Formats: sequence, C-alpha cells, structure tokens
Amino acid sequence: MTPRFSTASQSIPIYAVEPDALDKTLEQLDAPARTWVQSGGFAAKLGQVALIPAADGSLRAVLAGRGDEAARAREAFGFARIAAALPEGDYRIESGLPQEARKEAALAWLLGSYRFDKYARLPAQKARLLCPHGLDGARIELEAQAAFLTRDLINTPANDMGPEALEAAFFALASQHGAEASAIIGADLLKENLPLIHAVGRAAAQAPRLLDMIWGDADAPRLTLVGKGVCFDTGGLNIKPGGSMGLMKKDMGGAANVLGLAHMIMALGLKVRLRVLVPAVENSIAGNAFRPQDILRARNGLTIENNNTDAEGRLVLADALSLADDETPEMLICMATLTGAARVALGPDLPPFYTDDGGLAHKITRAARAENDPLWRMPFWEGYERQIEPGIADLDNAPKGGMAGSITAALFLRRFVKNAGQFVHFDLYGWTPEPRPARPKGGEAQGGRALLAVLQARFGTNQE
Repeated sequence: MTPRFSTASQSIPIYAVEPDALDKTLEQLDAPARTWVQSGGFAAKLGQVALIPAADGSLRAVLAGRGDEAARAREAFGFARIAAALPEGDYRIESGLPQEARKEAALAWLLGSYRFDKYARLPAQKARLLCPHGLDGARIELEAQAAFLTRDLINTPANDMGPEALEAAFFALASQHGAEASAIIGADLLKENLPLIHAVGRAAAQAPRLLDMIWGDADAPRLTLVGKGVCFDTGGLNIKPGGSMGLMKKDMGGAANVLGLAHMIMALGLKVRLRVLVPAVENSIAGNAFRPQDILRARNGLTIENNNTDAEGRLVLADALSLADDETPEMLICMATLTGAARVALGPDLPPFYTDDGGLAHKITRAARAENDPLWRMPFWEGYERQIEPGIADLDNAPKGGMAGSITAALFLRRFVKNAGQFVHFDLYGWTPEPRPARPKGGEAQGGRALLAVLQARFGTNQE
C-alpha cells in the first residue's frame, strides 16, 4: 500500500470550521444549504461532517468540524476523522485551516488510509485528498510511506517476520536506495566478536544475525542507527506468561522504526554517511538457550551477569552499539521496544528518550511538538548506576527491585557507547492499543518524523 495524494482535475471543497466561527460560516451559505446544515445538527465539533448537496443531488461541499483548541490538544490528527466520514471522491481543503495546520491535516488523511490487509480484505478509505496548496506533497507522502513500512513490519506475525524475513526486508530497502547491505549469521557472529547477539538467538530455529547497511558519501558526517530486532520474545527460560507474550511480535519495533527513518533519510538524500545496524534474533527456548545467572562477555569486553533471559534486548543492542561506536559516528541513535517500565511511566503514546546532550534534547523536544510526534526526555540518572553493577560481573542486565526500569536499561546501553559524538536512545512502545484518528490499532511509527526534522536541519540534503 502506497499513500498518495489525488491528482484529479476536479474536487469537492472542504471548509474547515471552528465552533466560534460557525455562525459566520452559516451566514455565507444560501438559505437551503444553511437549513440543511442546521437541521443535521452540525456544531463544528472535532471530526464532525456536514455534507451539502447540490441541486442535482451530488455532493457540492463539505463542512468539517475542527473543534475548539482544547479538543484539538486532546486528540492529535483529528482531521483523519473527516476523511473516514466522507463518501468516495476527490476533495480539497478550501479554507478554514491555518497554514501550520494544513500539513497535520494532510498527513492525518494519508496516515488514516493505512490498512494491514495482508491476511484479510479490509475496506479501503474511499475519500482522496488533493495536497493542500503551499505544501510539499512528496515530503508528506514520504513520511506516510515510512510509517506504513514500519507498521507493516510490526504487524506481520513472527511466523512471517522472523530473522530471515526481517533480513529480506532490510535488504529490499537497501536495494531500493542503492545502499550496501550485509549480514553476519549464526556461528559467524562469534568469529566477528558479536557474542551477545549469538547467545540470545542461538536457541531459535532461525539463526541470529547482525544486519548492516551503509549508504551515502564516505566522507560525509557519520550517522548510525541501531534498531532492536527481536522478532519474537518468549522471555527465554524466564518464560513470559501468556498475556505478556501476546504482543511480542512487536519486539522488533525498534528495527521497524529505524528502517522507516532510514527510508526517509535516503529518499531525501541527507548529507550523511548512514549506517544501519539491526541485531535480528528470536528469543526462544531449547536445550542450548542461554540461562539465568550465566555470565556473558560482550563485544567490548564487559562481563554481564544475565539475571533474566527476558532482558535480552539490551544484550543484543550492547554488541550492536559497541560495533557502531568503534567507528566514532558523529551521531548514534538507538531505537528499541526495550522496557515495560517506559509504558508504565508514560503510556503507549509518549516514548521516552535519553541523551546527555542538552542541546540535542532541546531540538528533539521542539521537533516532536512541531511534527506532532510525541517524545519526552528522561534522564541518564547517575545515582542509579550502582543498580546495574552486580559485583560478580561488570554489569547486571536485570536489576532487582523493579524500580526505574527504563532508566537503568538506558544506563546499561550507555556503557557500550564511548566514542560517538552524540548518543540518543529511544525506549519505544511501537503499538497503538486502541484505534485513534490516523492511528489504527496495531504497529506504530514513533519518533521518526521528529528525528528527521532534527537531522535535516543538522546535515541538510543533497536536493537543496
């Protein structure tokens, strides 16, 4: 499914209306239209629609409720409700939206058209939108395409999205953009000093692997993305209960989000030397599975007391981050569905991020607000460092007590980054639990649009 704006020569106008402006809008209508709208109870509530017929019975125009400022603050992408309520046809936003609201409305329209129809036929959104005047339609389409890619990868169940299938998707994206891609698989991980990725994935039917993509000018600033690719997480020998295992196909949501971001970076031609690293594994149970209290040695030499095999994500990321850090990237970005603690602290819609760079944090926070892509900075709290130091080894992957779980996981990851100019880690949920405007229930892209805005402002593009 490829989200596109309509290119029709004729379209039906949409007039966006706020409640305070409704009376003025009604005064501008002819008497029959005004009577029709009033009799239908249109009050310009967010997402409310009034269809105004022409004399021949065809659709002449649409009034679309914007709601008041408080309603819009509570529900982002509310304009997607308009698209879902309209009959088949081509539409244009004629008036009523300030310029800064038009991009959100247009993106909401495209994002709301997403259907995961790989396994069942689903009715398509029938209303098509012309790109609003003054907007970069190709850019908005690209952002929607990246979200669709991420959603498709997360929504696909593990029987069709194991490490081999994730590798295929990874290589397909590389091929699309002329990037170089390679994979280190199975026992070769040990030869290449990636022991943690091997340990976590060795019990699965499909061998663990490290996926590596390189794109861009070798002399450009180095930007590296690392995404957690645990294609299914049983919890290992610390097996999850059934209720907790139900959504574990989404445990590769970090990899899916990284690939969506990489797609936008390459399509726009950012002036970077991009590297993408995805440790792709399945955390399974077999006679050769890694065990609780095993002491494992990471790529960078640190020893780790494995106190819970269900804290495997930080293990595979540790090796990938260490590998990324070896070449001293200017910026290193990690995205992972890492902890339930992040969901408990901030819910599914507001992923936390961690960085020691205050200036970068400010830029990400500002971009998150501007792009309607919510993110919230959390601290690398030094006082909790002792919680990840078990004494018998350098690090503990699952500190006792259950407190500050997202922070201690972030501190664990930071131990494997020493050389990068800037490091930022995102603890994503990667899932929409209940359908929302422009966000159907299922896999979700988080943080990518905000990051793209920061990266483009920082590095520029070859298209400028």
